[in-house]
Formats: sequence, C-alpha cells, structure tokens
Amino acid sequence: MRKYNAAMKMLKVLVLFLSIIFYAGVVYPAESEVEMMLSKLHWLGHASFRLEASKVIYFDPWKLSKNPPKADIILITHEHYDHFSPEDIQKISTPNTIIVTDITVSKKIESESLTYKEVRLLMPGNSTDISGIKIEGVASYNTNKQFHTKASKKLGFIIAVDGMRIYDAGDTDMIPEMKNYICDIALLPVSGTYVMTADEAAEATLMIKPKVAIPSHYADIVGSAKDASRFQDLLKGKVEVKILNKES
Repeated sequence: MRKYNAAMKMLKVLVLFLSIIFYAGVVYPAESEVEMMLSKLHWLGHASFRLEASKVIYFDPWKLSKNPPKADIILITHEHYDHFSPEDIQKISTPNTIIVTDITVSKKIESESLTYKEVRLLMPGNSTDISGIKIEGVASYNTNKQFHTKASKKLGFIIAVDGMRIYDAGDTDMIPEMKNYICDIALLPVSGTYVMTADEAAEATLMIKPKVAIPSHYADIVGSAKDASRFQDLLKGKVEVKILNKES
C-alpha cells in the first residue's frame, strides 16, 4: 500500500510538472513560428516580396526604393517585365548574390551587365540548396488563358527556410498540382486578368491548406485592394489571411 501511495504521489507530481510545461509553452506562446516569419516578410507591391530571414531573399523584385537591403538570394518566377527587372536586380545584387530562375530569364541575364555570384536554373519539379535553404521549383501556369502557358515552364517556388515553408505561386491560375504543395505561408495572386481571381485564389487556398495566405499581384497594372479584401472575406473562418501593407 505504501509503495502504491508513493507511486501515486510521484505520478501526480509528474502530471503537475507536465501541465506547467504545457500551459507555459503551448497555450500561452510568446509568438508562434509563423507569426515570427510573417514579421520578416515585406510586401513591396504587386508580386514583389522581401524576406529577411537567416538570408535576405527577394521574390520578383520590381519598383524597389533607391537603397533597398542587399540580397543573398533573388528568386525570379519568369521573364515578364513586372517580375524580371534588371534595374531592380542590380540595386540589390552583390558579388555574393545567387539568382534562381527559369531558363528564359537565365538567358536574358547573360545579356545584362549585372552583378551576381551565379545563376541557378530550375524547372518545375527540380530543387536546389543554398546554405541550407531548400528551393523547389513548382508549376505555375494559366489554364484558361495564354499569358503563361504550361509548356513555357514558368516557375513558382516553395522555399524551406528557418523551419518554415513559404510558397510563392508566381503568375498562375488554380492548377491541379497545388494539391501536392505543402507550405506554412502561401503568397497567391488575386487580381484576375493574367492570374487567378480572388474567388479562384480562395478555392486554391482551400486546396493548398497553408496556415496563412497572403494576397499579391494587385494594386499595380491590374487588380485593387478590393481583390485582396474579397480574398480575405471568402476565407474567413477557414484559413487565416494577412493583407500586408505595401513597403518600399
């Protein structure tokens, strides 16, 4: 009986100890990993983003300010001028910068006087590793228009950085490949015309199931803040949507 009572006391102490750890570390976290990563993500307008994580990573830099932070990695989804801007690449590139892009852009870069360390070519389904950051090329194309054909092999990216997976969709419609994309944060175009509409982007988000979705590709050339708001409204109570303020 004494051994039984002693064992029960030890069990109660263990349960109390585990409960303290649970409530301190799970129920009341200082800040989630996703929130921490979001605080490092900056929307620069249209489809352009800067991530200031363990490496400074730009997605399709365009219309940047005069003195933006320098890039460790630049990801370029395709050759259209609002995604591939040599002028903006030169603003952020250094002799140590690595550019990751598709075959069309890689050929165009050769004819430009740009500063960089190397260009890494990706196709949908391929991946590369830069200082422990895995970068996957994924499909990005139109299904009901001809601006971005599947045959042209334009890119989206899924990057694994600092324990998070971020998906940059590029210029795409909702495509069946998305059901296989695993990510924590999804950057999705919502303007329509050349890419998904807000309604289509919401449907795609439910297929992808990210923890947080961020609208992009609006408020310049095509689309407006109304598209981002509609995207957020359609996913209310289903997937968290963060509308980022435009930064320079």
